[in-house]
Amino acid sequence: MTARSAEPARRGLKQRLADGEQLRGALLRLPSETLVEMAGVAGLDYVVIDCEHGPADTALLQHHLTAAAAQGIDVLVRVGTSEPALALRCLDLGAVGVIHPHIDSAEDARRAVAASHYPPLGERGFATYSRAGRFGTVSAAEHVAASRDTLVVAMIETERACAAADAIAGTPGVDAVLVGPADLAADCGFPDRSTVTALIARAHRATRAQDRAVMTIVPGQDAARAAEQAGSQLILFNMAQVLMDTLRALAEPGTTETTCTSATP
Repeated sequence: MTARSAEPARRGLKQRLADGEQLRGALLRLPSETLVEMAGVAGLDYVVIDCEHGPADTALLQHHLTAAAAQGIDVLVRVGTSEPALALRCLDLGAVGVIHPHIDSAEDARRAVAASHYPPLGERGFATYSRAGRFGTVSAAEHVAASRDTLVVAMIETERACAAADAIAGTPGVDAVLVGPADLAADCGFPDRSTVTALIARAHRATRAQDRAVMTIVPGQDAARAAEQAGSQLILFNMAQVLMDTLRALAEPGTTETTCTSATP
């Protein structure tokens, strides 16, 4: 018996960005394969599994990746600060890319790229027997070729990083930049919103000037549309906030509207 051949290649996030598409995804901090499946069924383009603030459990992550593959939805993983070993394991499990937080400089960006790619672009350890290599059934050349579609997102979260956004975005191998508004506000001493907004806008301009994609985290549809109109290619819905806003709205006294017409409880 021979191993089944690899499934026909489909356009991943990196190719779709290169083609100019605007893509929407969900940030999942709550471990749940069902939420991953629902995101795929709903038609979102990708999910981000948070292994920085969420549970960094690669066995659980594999279940999420399996559920995503069944629905044809791509997975990015946010690792912790300077965690090349975790980035390697996430990519070996089949994630299409990695979000690296707390990138403050071009040197930080180079380390993030190195952790995400095989030589000569990076320093990622090579293995074809992983899930990403279809358990050793693809050739080394095929595996290397597929790895070139790995998406590297640099997350900048300080005033210093915003000032260096041009150099960070311009680092070879960086595909997109995400500004973390919460950490940025904390770094600035929680100033008025206009200060943080101005820093984010500056970082976004620098990113677009380097012809890199801007990823923007949003709480809902209105913010998503505004971000897309401003040029963001990667929209990331904060699902914890979306779910809490929905649940709080449902808990409001006098809420009687329903979209369910079935009599089944």
